[in-house]
Amino acid sequence: PVSSSTPSKRSRASYHNIQNPCCQVEGCNLDLKSAKDYHRRHRICESHSKSPKVVVAGMERRFCQQCSRFHELSEFDDKKRSCRRRLSDHNARRRRVQPESIQFASAGLSSALYAG
Repeated sequence: PVSSSTPSKRSRASYHNIQNPCCQVEGCNLDLKSAKDYHRRHRICESHSKSPKVVVAGMERRFCQQCSRFHELSEFDDKKRSCRRRLSDHNARRRRVQPESIQFASAGLSSALYAG
């Protein structure tokens, strides 16, 4: 049986992040105590969040601003900061046309044409 005083892995990790927030990019270790909440939560300094290539856990990665995670460089197009999959999802949502918006637009157009 697990004692109730033993913290779970998740709570220990969260406790560590709150007490000692620092950038997880190798060689950085910038103190994030005065950084924005977003950067503290994801344990990455602002400059590395926008960097085209960083080393995390011995691997070259890039931070995805959509996923808030590190991905392999091959998952990005050129210098983009969002991975291909998330950009594809985003573009698909933008291309999707809402039937109501078409109906409202055409109603406004027809009333403008026939008014007066």
